[in-house]
Amino acid sequence: MSNAFPASTPHASNPDAAARPPTRPLLGTLDIMALVVGIVIGAGIFSAPSLVAMHAGSPAAMMMAWIVGGMISVAGALCYAELASTYPHAGGDYHYLRRAFGTRLSFLFAWARLTVIPTGSIALLGYIFGDYATQIANLGPASPAIYAAAIIVVLTLVNVAGLSTGKWTQNLLTALEVGGVVLIIAVGLLFAPETAPAAPAAPASGVANWGLVLIFVMLTYGGWNEAAYISAEASGPGRTLPRALFWSLALITLLYLLVNLAYLNVLGQDGMGASSAVAADMMRRALGEPGAQLIALLIAISALTSANATILTAARTTYAFGQDTPAFSMLAKWHPQWNTPVNALWVQAAISLALVALGAFTRSGFATMVEYTAPVFWLFFVLSGVALLVLRRKDPGAHRPFRVPLYPLTPLLFIATSGYLFYASLRHTGVGALVGVAVLGVGALLMLAQPRGRTPSAS
Repeated sequence: MSNAFPASTPHASNPDAAARPPTRPLLGTLDIMALVVGIVIGAGIFSAPSLVAMHAGSPAAMMMAWIVGGMISVAGALCYAELASTYPHAGGDYHYLRRAFGTRLSFLFAWARLTVIPTGSIALLGYIFGDYATQIANLGPASPAIYAAAIIVVLTLVNVAGLSTGKWTQNLLTALEVGGVVLIIAVGLLFAPETAPAAPAAPASGVANWGLVLIFVMLTYGGWNEAAYISAEASGPGRTLPRALFWSLALITLLYLLVNLAYLNVLGQDGMGASSAVAADMMRRALGEPGAQLIALLIAISALTSANATILTAARTTYAFGQDTPAFSMLAKWHPQWNTPVNALWVQAAISLALVALGAFTRSGFATMVEYTAPVFWLFFVLSGVALLVLRRKDPGAHRPFRVPLYPLTPLLFIATSGYLFYASLRHTGVGALVGVAVLGVGALLMLAQPRGRTPSAS
């Protein structure tokens, strides 16, 4: 495998530019699937289904929404599979945006990755872990924040220690997470209480509110795009990435459908829509209070799994950003023995810890982090989809081991869906969204101060 970074990418003043990711592939199909499944199947599937049920017109519409969400996610994954296999690079979206639109927009994306998107997600997942770990062992008034800060530090140490350590930790946590989801499915479908759930009731209009339904469904499917950030470390990315993304999302969609059937079987649509903790309520009804304690442990493990995967992948963009930007060159230190972007990991941890402190100050850590990340996340999904179209025209001679089927319909569907969700995230969120957009605005001012530069030549 040739070096994944174009010779023109690192700037000459960066002494660490030569310390690049290993040229030998370390991640196979199953490793990437573990990352994708671990990131996507997070705490969302234990809470979002109640919101979907509340706004769906019928059980059939509710189940259809989860199928549609899977199809939209596959469309996006196919777009990313072409980008990642054509331009394998630790920077992921950052590298694609740089090639398509130049250095300024890629700078803005790297700023968003450093300050908003994955760091906000890491803090959010830390709070999910803290909320449910507190139900098992309460550390006092600041218990969720203490747990959140602790797992950020511990998981960063694990990933600093090396990619092999990080990937095996991820494989183990993902196995535990999927095993727990299968347990919920078995309990819901096989051990439902003798008393039948109440008959499902549709909203007053009798029609599903598809806008809101898709927002919650797509939130629960989010995270598969993180596979792009380890494309330079994948074994045969043109073959491995499309296969891993497709089968990961097929497995996730199947699990989501079965989990929702389990909820529906025990609680009915009325019960799901009225629940603020649908998984805990289902387990409590089926198995009593021990079931509720079990689900608290499961959700904590799920949050831990997603946090570890996000920490592992997100630092790769920050590393690539440091390679290309002299002012941030200290982020481009790749440890030659551990094969990890050490400085990027620690800076990422520091910002995530600052966001945990912000959540502790507002006393609504989870909600604040959701609002903080969503608009910026969907905005750059739109731009990454557009980058695929631009690069097809701008770089027609590039070797594309994988091509998006049904081009250009597939990327256009992905762009339109992401654009709608960007609009919806601004419309339905509050102060947290304004803070996230303001932080992006600071990045935009810094972006204007950057030299335009030239985009990298085709590899």
